[in-house]
Amino acid sequence: MTPKREMRTDIGWSDASRITVFGHDFPSEILGRLNLGDMGFLELTGRIPNANESRMFNAMVVTLVEHGITPSALAARLTYLGAPESMQAAVAAGLCGLGSVFVGSIEGCAKMLYDAMPVGTTSDLAEIARDTVQRFRKEKKTIPGIGHPLHKPVDPRTPRLFAIADETGFSGPYVQLVNLVASEAEKLAGRLLPVNATGAIVGLVGHLLEESRRPMASQVWHMVEEEATAHFHSDSRAKAD
Repeated sequence: MTPKREMRTDIGWSDASRITVFGHDFPSEILGRLNLGDMGFLELTGRIPNANESRMFNAMVVTLVEHGITPSALAARLTYLGAPESMQAAVAAGLCGLGSVFVGSIEGCAKMLYDAMPVGTTSDLAEIARDTVQRFRKEKKTIPGIGHPLHKPVDPRTPRLFAIADETGFSGPYVQLVNLVASEAEKLAGRLLPVNATGAIVGLVGHLLEESRRPMASQVWHMVEEEATAHFHSDSRAKAD
């Protein structure tokens, strides 16, 4: 007989009079004391960040908030146009549009760097960068975290994040490596490929709020439909003449 596996969570619990999160009393130790970034850090790591960790993590979270009219924001707005009674569905539609091109490149970049240089590696960073770029080129894959369709020659968010990392003591070999990867990729590609700062999650709600107050999704829908079917209109007019 297979022994019953213990079910366990260390995140938190509550009863009629208490709420705890990772051992901290929610009303007295968290509410009014932790900002949203700190709460996210606590949920991810199980502990409250120190001052430097708080500053760095909050800067990273803020970077992810708003990126304008991206495909995910358009998906959210258009879903809201069709179902204004369902904010959750509109947010979910936007989230479904996040992947290897938008936002997902963050995860891909982190995995690339860790795979190329596991913790404790002492190899030459320039050599690791060259090998990494060559591997992606050989496999004909886009290097995650490198290049941006709009921001050239530099993604203006990236130097600021790196500066904060330096000021808070989090600038280390992985920051050096991603910059070396970008330089090597630029050299071989013969074009600008800046390190980027990608993401657009919290901003979806902001876009939906604006859509509810100053709609544009219907206009976008009709404009796209008109342009995409223009050849049919031309054919019809030609036949009528």
